[in-house]
Amino acid sequence: MHNWFLYNAWLIPAIPAASFAVILFFGKRLPHKAAHLIGVPAVGASFVLACASAIAWITRSSVGQGDERLRPFVYRGFTWWQSGGMKFVVGMHIDGLAVMMLFVVTLVSLLVHIFSIAYMHDDRRYVHYYAALSLFTASMLFMVIASETIELLVGWELVGLCSFMLIGHWWEEEPNSSAALKAFFTTRTGDVGLMIGIITLFFAAGQTFHIQTINEKALAGQMPHYLILIGAIGLFMGTIGKSAQFPLHTWLPDAMAGPTPVSALIHAATMVVAGVYLVARMYGVFWAGMHIAQRTSGFNEVAIIGGITVIIAAALAFVQSDIKKVLAYSTVSQLGYMVMALGCGAWTAAIFHLFTHAFFKADLFLGAGSVSHSGSHHSFDMKKSMGGLRKYMPITHATFLIASLALAGIFPLAGFWSKDEILVTAGHNGYRAFMIVGLVGAAMTAAYMARCVWLTFYGEYRGGHALGGHDSGPDTVQAEHVAHEEPHESEPAITVPLIVLTVLSVFAGFLSIGGVFRKWTANDIVVRAMANSHVTEAKFSVPAAVISVAIALTAGGIGWAYYQYHAFGGLHELTERNRWAHAGYQFLYNKYYLDDLYEKVIVAGIKGPIAQGAYWINQNVIDGVVNGAGVGTRYVANFVYGFIDQRVIDGAVNGSGQAAEEGGGLLRRLQTGNVQRYAALFFGVGVVLLGVGIVTLT
Repeated sequence: MHNWFLYNAWLIPAIPAASFAVILFFGKRLPHKAAHLIGVPAVGASFVLACASAIAWITRSSVGQGDERLRPFVYRGFTWWQSGGMKFVVGMHIDGLAVMMLFVVTLVSLLVHIFSIAYMHDDRRYVHYYAALSLFTASMLFMVIASETIELLVGWELVGLCSFMLIGHWWEEEPNSSAALKAFFTTRTGDVGLMIGIITLFFAAGQTFHIQTINEKALAGQMPHYLILIGAIGLFMGTIGKSAQFPLHTWLPDAMAGPTPVSALIHAATMVVAGVYLVARMYGVFWAGMHIAQRTSGFNEVAIIGGITVIIAAALAFVQSDIKKVLAYSTVSQLGYMVMALGCGAWTAAIFHLFTHAFFKADLFLGAGSVSHSGSHHSFDMKKSMGGLRKYMPITHATFLIASLALAGIFPLAGFWSKDEILVTAGHNGYRAFMIVGLVGAAMTAAYMARCVWLTFYGEYRGGHALGGHDSGPDTVQAEHVAHEEPHESEPAITVPLIVLTVLSVFAGFLSIGGVFRKWTANDIVVRAMANSHVTEAKFSVPAAVISVAIALTAGGIGWAYYQYHAFGGLHELTERNRWAHAGYQFLYNKYYLDDLYEKVIVAGIKGPIAQGAYWINQNVIDGVVNGAGVGTRYVANFVYGFIDQRVIDGAVNGSGQAAEEGGGLLRRLQTGNVQRYAALFFGVGVVLLGVGIVTLT
């Protein structure tokens, strides 16, 4: 029975995919257009199957012996299409990593679906919203169980398409549609590299897209190393785009233009973790490509990009007044932790942080939505429309505070276990610089989240006059109606998901104790990769020095934030007094000027000189060649038609016809029917022939 759930795991993405079709075609015919009556049960069924599949895998891995315990359940289902002798297969790859992702995606998606019933109930495109939400969930789940890289690519691109639709849900407002386009095109930039990587590995591995085969051949040295390295770099470019790593992280904060439940789903369990999942799934390629290169160059691209992202994103969170953008930059920073961990050989720690992060980050985003929905008149500005909300929204305040502490890595909450496991493994494997980066990032996280909590829930209430915000949508009637209401706690459809996620934010980290999570997610490719290497995954035993430094830095970060924002009113006064602080603040406020670089230099350059140059070449060179070819062809055609066809060919044909006609006329004169004339003609011919013969003989 247990194997049945693994064998039929394809049902988990199939159910929300069917939900998408049903909602799209029949949702508006339901009473009150209640599309959630289809969407919620569908994703709920997928969640139940995901739980059953996880239990089946855990049971299988517990009773298995040796390598059998680690071997994935791979089922190559059917041929998608065939080109020549090459078959493109759709199949399933189920292992600990996959069942963990299935559980996380379906759980968070289910809670987002429930949350949206109250949050989006008056939306004009309520049916389309739920349809896109179902397709989004199905696409991510399809990508998770893919056994082929080409199959993974399809799920990957569908996730990007759905994010475009949901980020631009309120497309009537230009900032929303611009944010959707920015997310779409920025991630497509990374996807160019992803496709190059997939194509390179396809040929390097002997023309196969099979993920397990590619990983095994990479580790066994059956592929040229330079092709493995090119493939790994290409795949990592896709990760940089999709998981918002430096320097392609700029799209993610702008993606807050979408509805807040969408932000929770994108940032906690689906789109942004797709890149981390890709590296974890193709770890054999990354290990064989980048770790071997590191032995000679000392350069680990994955760890370096992740480490940079941890710090730069955390710094940007300090200067945001929009609560969702604070959480967005926090997501970028935490994704940097995961990528850095994968680069340092902390595979289990990376996916464990993905696991715990999904719960407290979804909790924080949905908490921000609760604040906007019931406490700040549909605004997300912490400085202008929040403050003092803890007495009006006790459940939202408690859940947001606990999730913030979990994100900051406070013992014994979930974030503490996963973050410290990353730091311990990085130090154990000799990546002490990245361990320091992680500690600094943890302190910064504690500080900016303390600021966020203080501005939102403490001090005096500053609401009552601010309207609008990202989630007001094109209609502000509702916002105007609630502008005169006192803040209040949200309804159960909003608070119950918050409570569920808070419980998981408290207890999920305990799976690290005794190596339980490590045992359930053990991966044969990772074990093979580290078998003959000095890089190993350290057991969770934090040295006293490291844990004391981490806690001290965390406490110091919280204390610093409290001191600055309670006693002195924040960084604003410091930036006004000190010109260097002011310059630093402006540098952060303008997001390192990367958007200016991309939009005013690169995009404007493409639109300006490059586009104009391309247009000139098109008009004067390419069109000139085409037009010249046309003129030359016309001249040749005229020559062929006028001289060769009309004079030579037609002349020869007409001449032969005329000769035949004249010859026929001559013969017609000879054929008179007079026998005497025929006899005379034959006699004359005979005389001539006789004369010729005599002359010849003599």
